[in-house]
Amino acid sequence: MKVTSAQAAKILRNFTNELNDLLRLENKVSTFVAAVGEDPESVRPAYSFEETAAKKKALEEKIRKIKHALNVFNTNTVVPGFNMTVDEVLVYMPQLTADVSRLNSLKSALPKERVDSYGKTSVGLIDYRYANYDIAAAEREYQTTADTLAKLQLALDAVNNTAEFEIDI
Repeated sequence: MKVTSAQAAKILRNFTNELNDLLRLENKVSTFVAAVGEDPESVRPAYSFEETAAKKKALEEKIRKIKHALNVFNTNTVVPGFNMTVDEVLVYMPQLTADVSRLNSLKSALPKERVDSYGKTSVGLIDYRYANYDIAAAEREYQTTADTLAKLQLALDAVNNTAEFEIDI
């Protein structure tokens, strides 16, 4: 079956949900309680260990195959414009996100800012915090990094929604 990465992720999510539902149901019906004097057969829920185990095994195999195919796709597919594979991009994006956050703080600083002096014993002294870098340079780097992150996200979305690969399920 030919799918895109986005389609594979949806299929994977469906199989994972199906497996979780199966395991929750098994947890509910694999044992039961009957009151003293009550006929256990009248309250026994329908459950087959063998059928459940077979369904679980089949779902887990499908999940493994999809995850493997996604991993192969991610390690072999280059994101256009970035000369990185999808798996490298998936590492790079959180790095860029952290950089955008850090640079946002740096670009938002004041060149000179009065420091809160509550609790100080010296009366009449005012402390200032000074930026020890070029705030305009931080602003430029922030813009460059934020733009790169946005372009990277769009490029990855394009790959995930257009590039197809084969999954044997």
